[in-house]
Amino acid sequence: MLDSTPGYSLKGKRVFVAGHRGMVGSAIVRRLAGEECDIVVAPRDTVDLRRQVEVEDWMGWQRPDAVFLAAARVGGIYANDTRPAEFLYDNLMIETNVIEAARTVGVSKLLFLGSSCIYPRLAPQPIHEEALLTGPLEPTNEWYAIAKIAGIKLCQAYRRQYGRDFISLMPTNLYGPGDNFDLMSSHVVPALMAKAHRAKLDGAPLMEIWGTGTPRREFLHVDDLADAAVHLMKSYSGEQHVNVGTGRDIPIGDLAGLICDIVGFQGALKFDASKPDGTPRKLLDTRRLTELGWQPGISLIDGLTGTYGWYLKNIMESQERDRIEA
Repeated sequence: MLDSTPGYSLKGKRVFVAGHRGMVGSAIVRRLAGEECDIVVAPRDTVDLRRQVEVEDWMGWQRPDAVFLAAARVGGIYANDTRPAEFLYDNLMIETNVIEAARTVGVSKLLFLGSSCIYPRLAPQPIHEEALLTGPLEPTNEWYAIAKIAGIKLCQAYRRQYGRDFISLMPTNLYGPGDNFDLMSSHVVPALMAKAHRAKLDGAPLMEIWGTGTPRREFLHVDDLADAAVHLMKSYSGEQHVNVGTGRDIPIGDLAGLICDIVGFQGALKFDASKPDGTPRKLLDTRRLTELGWQPGISLIDGLTGTYGWYLKNIMESQERDRIEA
């Protein structure tokens, strides 16, 4: 049963955004600027969220009223597949330490961010919230998935045992400003964007893409995700996690073509079927979120265009400055 609880105001509260330097955390910080709250962050050189004592001491000193738990070890298929210990350990430690410390210092509300990749690999489409734990996971990211499932279950357990108002949301594939464009660890949108840009500069006749191009994915701009997170923090209180997405998906091959058009790469696309595709399809059922009064506002083409502009300004200009200084 979902509970809508209008009236949780962030105004005047101390709000801790865990993971404020990441794509999601920085988007939440931007969104909170209009909420008249005191935003609190934990720089990495001040506190390591993987260390229980450091987290407890810092939270006890800062005494936040609300927490957005966006800190996580994240990456694409290659990173998940080659660094399983990091993805399992780091995420388990971060979420466990922050959630337990939030309880002990009396945080009034906490929002934990899961990930749609933790649903069963062959879940019926579109995926509803109750599909969690009903089937085998996608093997290429099961380490990350297990950790994120544990975080959702922690929030549910703390609600039941301690009466804490800890909630979870399940975002679909995200992209936008602040994304990771490193080809060895990035997700599909930044990887395709960086590849297309390099292919354009090199005048390459073709661009190689991992997999067959047939899997379908849903993509949500990170600023929309941040808006949904604030909306749920203010209006929702329930044990069931809530899906956050657009309700629309696109084949990876079509996504690649769209990104090439935006970037200006006019060569051919070559799909390497020897590389893993991942889950065949991943589309979220977002009816619960719609019923709670929220809809996305950024179209895919507008979001991708803006993200490419951010990439040119923040990544390529930085690399060019480094080259000149070297």
